Amino acid sequence: MDYIFNGFLKAVELLASGNPETYSAVFTSLKVTSLSIASSLIVGIPLGFMLGYFDFTGKRQVRAVVDTLLALPTVVVGLLVYAFISRRGPMGELGLLFTIPGIAAAQTILITPIVISLTATAIESLDRRLGMTLIALGARGRQIIVASLLEARYAVLIAVVTAYGRAISEVGASMMIGGNIKWHTRTITTAIALETGKGEFALGIALGIVLLSLALFLNFLLMFLKRRRIA
Repeated sequence: MDYIFNGFLKAVELLASGNPETYSAVFTSLKVTSLSIASSLIVGIPLGFMLGYFDFTGKRQVRAVVDTLLALPTVVVGLLVYAFISRRGPMGELGLLFTIPGIAAAQTILITPIVISLTATAIESLDRRLGMTLIALGARGRQIIVASLLEARYAVLIAVVTAYGRAISEVGASMMIGGNIKWHTRTITTAIALETGKGEFALGIALGIVLLSLALFLNFLLMFLKRRRIA
């Protein structure tokens, strides 16, 4: 058990000294996750609003598909994206393979269903009289959308935080699409997998501490948002 304790001490030393390799993986993860979150919100919030606000034929089936995609395996997403952006794929000329935007594209596919589903649930939970009141006051189109999202803002923020947590901790697609290239596409999770396999427990533990800290922060933020929503 001594190697675990020594590894922990070495990990603290790496973090405190600003070890370039450690922080390179951290910053790469933050870049990838920020890109994927931004993309998923641009697509997911409008689709989630439409799914939750409007009634249409086949709505239950669409909702079932979206909810099923919540459990989409990361390696399957990585495989599909790899097939499309590899040199032989239809999008190979874009040069996205082994790049940060390529990883972000895979993560966007992975987390967009989360944003859509939780946003739809947030809109469905609103008082139905809100929409009628807004229409009676003369609100139209964008005004109704903005007012509804503001009313459900805490629930929508929960969707954002949940999606961020899924993205920052993802490993399968990041490994396949990014290639785990040092100083370039190596993220926290792929670095942990690699360094642990090499026996470099100190670096793995250091990155694990960062990832765990991010997870704890997101959980506390979720608790705060849920309390605000109930209040």
